[in-house]
Amino acid sequence: MLAPAVLRRDRGRWAWGLGALVVLAWSLAGAGLFSGAVLNGAGTRQFGRFAAGALSPATDGAFLGVLASSVLVTVAYAALGAALAVGLGAVGAVAVSRTAWGRRRLGWALTRGALAVPRGLHEAVWGLLLVNLLGLDPWVGVLAIGVPYGAVTAKVFADLLDEVPRGPYDALLAAGAGRLSAALYGLLPAASGGLLSYSFYRLECAVRSAVVLGLIGAGGLGYQLSLSFSSLRWPQVWSCVYALSALCVLAVVAGRAVRRRVADPHPAGDRLRRDPLLTTAVLTTLAAVAWSWWYLAVSPATLVSDRTGAQLRYLLAAAWPPDVDGPLLSAVASAAVDTVQMSVIAIGFATVGAVLLAGVAAHPLHPSVVRRLAGAVVRFVLLVLRAVPPPVWALVLLFVLLPGVLPGALALGVYTLGVLGRLAAEATEEVDPRPRAALTALGAAPVAGWLYGVLPAATGPVLAFALYRWEVAIRDTVLVGLLGAGGLGALLASRLAVFDWGAVTTVLAALVLLTAAVDLVSARARAALR
Repeated sequence: MLAPAVLRRDRGRWAWGLGALVVLAWSLAGAGLFSGAVLNGAGTRQFGRFAAGALSPATDGAFLGVLASSVLVTVAYAALGAALAVGLGAVGAVAVSRTAWGRRRLGWALTRGALAVPRGLHEAVWGLLLVNLLGLDPWVGVLAIGVPYGAVTAKVFADLLDEVPRGPYDALLAAGAGRLSAALYGLLPAASGGLLSYSFYRLECAVRSAVVLGLIGAGGLGYQLSLSFSSLRWPQVWSCVYALSALCVLAVVAGRAVRRRVADPHPAGDRLRRDPLLTTAVLTTLAAVAWSWWYLAVSPATLVSDRTGAQLRYLLAAAWPPDVDGPLLSAVASAAVDTVQMSVIAIGFATVGAVLLAGVAAHPLHPSVVRRLAGAVVRFVLLVLRAVPPPVWALVLLFVLLPGVLPGALALGVYTLGVLGRLAAEATEEVDPRPRAALTALGAAPVAGWLYGVLPAATGPVLAFALYRWEVAIRDTVLVGLLGAGGLGALLASRLAVFDWGAVTTVLAALVLLTAAVDLVSARARAALR
């Protein structure tokens, strides 16, 4: 009786696999890979100069001073943006948790669906919209990180609260406590570890987002990187890249230490109050937030000023109703196709690269010196790939590729490879080592042992990670599009440049719907993999 069910599930996986290959081929054809020249031979010499700059980064005192100031600005934006996101997430979690709504599923679904709007827009898009509202104010960078991250955090916090055991919560309700008091005393203590861990993860992500916002003028490392790139000062570019990589390493190491301690708490006492590491991490973060507020000179008066109110009323009046003219809708449909193709190529490139590099990047149980050195080199390369924002990779690729969708797609693929490569390596490390050890004992070569003893078990998790990253990549396509790589991002940038707010609303609506559609398809594909 069970055999037909297994066969149906396998057929479903094959159908998803074949469908993915067809969509990838369609995307490559749409990007012009099979229909003409894509290489830019004239740019190879400049690319060589860029690559050579990696060995001689700028180290003069004047530039290092500018670089240090840029790092501080980036850290300040990241700390304040992440703090705002956690605050909004804590409030939003109460509004969108299933526990708060009980059996009122329609209200819960509508409230949760409302989060799709802020989540569906990239931080860079929020930054461009907020510049038109607030001008060149520090609030632009803080809100551009805090608003979309706050929506994501609210969803995750709500899921964490809904997943903890409900016994204490139900007991408090039965004793006459209100829903809020029951949640505070019955759910929050059990979920506190996960909430703290995710908050520090958001801080890591905020560092990268602060750099991205710098590329569109918010200041900090991203802005300095953009200036150095525009003036073809490759040693300065690489100094920025190395500083950015060091900052990312610091954020990742600190965040990982907190998450590991939360997962394996100190044996003595209340881990949130008495654990030295967690206490130090929380106090340091609070101090960083206070310093960031002072350093950026953020003023709440800006948000409630007469000018801000008048500008908000003007923008809302200009942006509604959306423009639904035929030529614009046709342009939106064409740009949406380019956006999907760009994201598919990026994920395809990153997935293939991650599978090829995962074995070398993973930490083996008994490494030789050569193997350990090779692993360290590959992990460093992956770190640099994910530390540099996609727009910078797009500019680098334009040295060797002709302008179009393909450079933007490969730039996203390079960046995603840095993220997916690390996740694939960690998935490989968690695979049961016994099949590979048995094959090695029977005389199999190392490559054969990895292909038959590790790869089959790691394929499922790696594909699941790739589908998750596809959801992120569809949002990131806007980022490279804003800089001219095509898709909805390019269309949005052109409409913003002429202050066509009705068309901007239409493009943003299309972007949110496209993001939701990709989320749905990705969720169905992941379900087929289980």
